[in-house]
Amino acid sequence: MNVENLIESAIRHSVVEVFSTMLSGNIEPGEVTREHTSPETSEGIVSFIGIAGRWSGTGSISCSSAVACRICTDMLMTEAPALNEEVLDAVAELTNMVIGNVKSSLERHLGDLGLSIPTVVFGRNFKTKTGGSIDWIVERFQWDGQELVVRMCLAPNDKPGQNATHSLGQTCPVDI
Repeated sequence: MNVENLIESAIRHSVVEVFSTMLSGNIEPGEVTREHTSPETSEGIVSFIGIAGRWSGTGSISCSSAVACRICTDMLMTEAPALNEEVLDAVAELTNMVIGNVKSSLERHLGDLGLSIPTVVFGRNFKTKTGGSIDWIVERFQWDGQELVVRMCLAPNDKPGQNATHSLGQTCPVDI
């Protein structure tokens, strides 16, 4: 069982399903990469959700403010011309749905997993960082020419409350 392939497949399926069901949109899967470092300085929206159980880690969705407004507009069927609380809530809910579907798909292979409440960060010129030496699976999607990025780090949790060792010998924090 290659966990990284399971995660890739689960992310792709979940994003396509959630967008077609909840946003009546056609989103195109794009490049899949592995990233060992934290993302560069960002601008826009990043929504994180923690995953815990026999495996632990983090899932996230990032996009521009324009994409976030469109997510809100399509999800709530009301105009969202600028970033506001409803837009942030819509992105958090999208993260909950996408990563929740990934979690459900992975549970068949990895055992029971739980999710935290999403945390949404927005602004300009900010950087996110997760402790430890982590490999992220990063999938980029195109939605009518605009990018949406889904990232996930997941590692075995041999001792809850402590760092778990990734199959590649790297650690992924589990104190979510």
